[in-house]
Amino acid sequence: QVQLVESGGGLVQAGDSLNLSCVGTGRAFSSYAVAWFRQAPGQDRKLVAASTGADGSTYYPDSMKGRITVSRDNAKNTVYLQIHSLKPEDTAIYYCAAEPSWEPYYTRSDFGSWGQGTQVTVSS
Repeated sequence: QVQLVESGGGLVQAGDSLNLSCVGTGRAFSSYAVAWFRQAPGQDRKLVAASTGADGSTYYPDSMKGRITVSRDNAKNTVYLQIHSLKPEDTAIYYCAAEPSWEPYYTRSDFGSWGQGTQVTVSS
């Protein structure tokens, strides 16, 4: 298992951009599928972006395409999430997740390692 710690959340205004980071310790990231999920109050945890360990290819749900970018620096064991044009409905706790795999993973049950989450609040 890899230990994950997210950072970069906070209170921002609608229209702003935000950069989140997730640092993994304990294992090398290069062979891990990683992803960002978010969970708003009273809602299920949902995927917002994923990155494959094999080639770093990315996946975004249709609802997030165009506003979000996931990237990774395997040398630093870090995965990043950029969110642009933030909206109040982006308010949620954002979680980083990882699982050793060369295959792409997209669902919550695929991932065994989770960070504690970082709160993002977008004011209108």
